[in-house]
Amino acid sequence: MVPDELLYTEEHEWVATTGGNAVRVGITHFAQDALGDIVYVQLPDAGTSVVAGESLGEVESTKSVSEIYAPVSGTVISRNDQLADQPELINTDPYGAGWLVEIDPSDQSSVDSLLDAAAYRELTEQES
Repeated sequence: MVPDELLYTEEHEWVATTGGNAVRVGITHFAQDALGDIVYVQLPDAGTSVVAGESLGEVESTKSVSEIYAPVSGTVISRNDQLADQPELINTDPYGAGWLVEIDPSDQSSVDSLLDAAAYRELTEQES
């Protein structure tokens, strides 16, 4: 399950353009499936600066704790506060209600360097 309209990272985050400059970020179906039942999510506050490739938060599952990596550098403009009470949304709807944060990229062209759906499918096939 790899939606064609999204972009991806090698660390299994997805990125959706939201119409303006901002991008919405979540973890992929592949990632949530590997993690198992998600029980806790730690996300940065709005206004936090993030750097591409560096940790911006954590997802805790019944199996492990995993870092969430920023797909682009920029400023967090919102986070999905619904996950505080319902972290399982990442499991049940990773590309919809289970989104994590929205970031205003400091360099819009950095979004273009992310993987397209075909490249991400290839990556996950190699890792399976």
